[in-house]
Amino acid sequence: MSRTSEKLRVAILGSGNIGTDLLVKVLQSPLLECTRFIGRRDNSPGMLKAKELGMRTSDRCLDEIIDNPDCCDLVFDATSARSHREHWPILERLGKIVIDMTPSRVGQMVVPAVDVRSCVQYRNVNMVSCGGQASLPLAYILGQVHDGIEYLEVVSSIASRSAGPGTRVNIDEYVETTESALRTYSGANAAKVILILNPAEPCIHMQTTVSAKLSSPRLEQLRPLLDGMLQKVRSYVPGYEIVVPPVWEHNRIVMSVRVTGRGDYLPEYAGNLDIINCAAIAAAEEYAENIGKVRSARGEEE
Repeated sequence: MSRTSEKLRVAILGSGNIGTDLLVKVLQSPLLECTRFIGRRDNSPGMLKAKELGMRTSDRCLDEIIDNPDCCDLVFDATSARSHREHWPILERLGKIVIDMTPSRVGQMVVPAVDVRSCVQYRNVNMVSCGGQASLPLAYILGQVHDGIEYLEVVSSIASRSAGPGTRVNIDEYVETTESALRTYSGANAAKVILILNPAEPCIHMQTTVSAKLSSPRLEQLRPLLDGMLQKVRSYVPGYEIVVPPVWEHNRIVMSVRVTGRGDYLPEYAGNLDIINCAAIAAAEEYAENIGKVRSARGEEE
C-alpha cells in the first residue's frame, strides 16, 4: 500500500491514562493528526497535558463531536465499555470510523499482528483488551498448529498503579471479551482469563502466561511461527518479549511474554496500557494508508 501525504484526522474521546498516552503516540505518527482531545473535566491531568502540547481540547464529551461533525474522520473511544455502547450509534450516524479501546464487544475485534489489513473493512473495530493484545498473537499460532485445543488459559499480571478507574470498572467485560476473543482466534473449545493487579513496589512489568491443554504438542512446528509472530508484534510494540519459550508440561503447552512500555506518557512498567495503545495506533495507521476508503465510508467525495 502506498503512503499518502494527507494525514488522517482523529479525535480522542476520554482524557484518562489511555487517552493521554494515545495522544502522545498520535503526535509521533507521520500518518495521524489529532484535531480534538475530549474529556469531562477541563482540569484533569490528561486535559492539562493536552493543553501543554498545544492540542484543541473540550470538556463537552460526545457533544463536541455532535456539534462539530467535520472535526475528524476517526474517533478513538477511550472511555468505558458501557459508554461506548451509547456512543457508537451516534458516531455511526455521524459517519465516523471508531477504534474502541474498551472491552465492549461492539465492533470487529482486531489484533494488528494477525489481521490489521482487514480492519479497513469495518467502521468500528475493537482492541479487545490489554491481556488480549498480549495473548492473542500466541493463541492464534497455537490454533494454527494444533487442531482441537481443549482449553486455553491466560493469566496476566499487571502493576496495580497501571490499572486506573477505567480499567477497574471494565474488569467483568475485560474477562468476557478476552475469553471470547481467545476462542475465536485459537479455535479452543473453552477459555479462561485471569487478571492479577499486583501492588508490589517497585511496580512490576506486565507479564502474560498462555497455557493450552491439548492431546499432541507440535513444538517443532510452533517455534518458527512463534519467532515470526514475535517480530510482527515487536514492529509496533518494541517491548514485547518472550520470557518463557513454549514448553510441554502436564498435558499443556505453556509460554509467557513480558511487555515493557515505550514510556511515552506512562511509566515503562505500564506495558498493559502501552500494548493496547500501540495496537490502536497500528490500526489507525492502516486506515490512514487507505484514507480514500475512509472518506468514502463517510460519504465524502474523493
